[in-house]
Amino acid sequence: MNTETKYAGLTLRSPLIAGSSGLTSDAERNREYEKAGAGAIVLKSLFEEQIERQSEQLVQPSDFPEAADYVAGYVKAYQLEQYIALIRSTKALCTVPVIASINCYRVGTWVEYAARLEEAGADALELNVYYLYTDPEDARSESAVDLYTAILREVKKTVSIPVIMKIGKHFGNIPALVNRLKWAGASGVVLFNRYYQPDIDINRMQIVSGRVFSSRSDLSDTLRWTALVSGRVPGISIASSTGVHDWEDVIKCLLAGASAVQLCSAIYTHGTEIISQMLTCIEEWMTQSKYLALDEFIGRLSFANAGNPSFYERAQFMKYFSDRD
Repeated sequence: MNTETKYAGLTLRSPLIAGSSGLTSDAERNREYEKAGAGAIVLKSLFEEQIERQSEQLVQPSDFPEAADYVAGYVKAYQLEQYIALIRSTKALCTVPVIASINCYRVGTWVEYAARLEEAGADALELNVYYLYTDPEDARSESAVDLYTAILREVKKTVSIPVIMKIGKHFGNIPALVNRLKWAGASGVVLFNRYYQPDIDINRMQIVSGRVFSSRSDLSDTLRWTALVSGRVPGISIASSTGVHDWEDVIKCLLAGASAVQLCSAIYTHGTEIISQMLTCIEEWMTQSKYLALDEFIGRLSFANAGNPSFYERAQFMKYFSDRD
């Protein structure tokens, strides 16, 4: 079976990508993902906010402003060099594409990090954009779209490697956003990143962290928007993410129009071997279905190709159950 796929201008030997997380912060472990059959590896995100928090913890209130600036600059440079070392060590051990990931909130920092990571040898860059607009006075629906597009355009001025946008699903019109990103120069999009999940401890009266890992119930939204985006916004690669826990989920995403699928919670839950297990099952399914290559069925059930694409657009339960007592 030919499990090769094209994603964001990269050639992957399989559609399974080890997604950005603490799992991909070690070069030796990244080599194990490649051995298991991963087609690419997205390194753990470099977080600007986390770097600044580390700086603040090292600075005392009595310190001079100049000392605070020095500490902040040192911590930033150190963390960036550590990340560059991770890129280089992973590239030295792996032959599959290595995708760097950054999460910032200042446009200037996005650009600075992007340039340094390209120089370090990253094969592509994933911008893990994590803005959640909550200002009740800002009713402009285009605010987030404009910001995402502005970040992408500035980064594209700096780097020549493929740039992939990892976005959330909290948008009114996701195909419109992806279309804007495509014209701004994005080579691919990841649907979706997973926001921090808050919960409330009613005994301690505190806000606490909620569920960390995704579940299979999250896959429905991923399939819906993968199919809608792939069918309505041609010319940009899609990696499905969130809710993918077994080999059948991977095939569903490919049928919906994804070129690749990112795995994170599944690897945390089942270990590295889940990658090889998924690939074996996918190849067996392809044999039974008489497919010789992924290209023969990728997008077969996208919005553009499905026999009844309205299923992807249905949002009300009454459309399903109106004929039932």
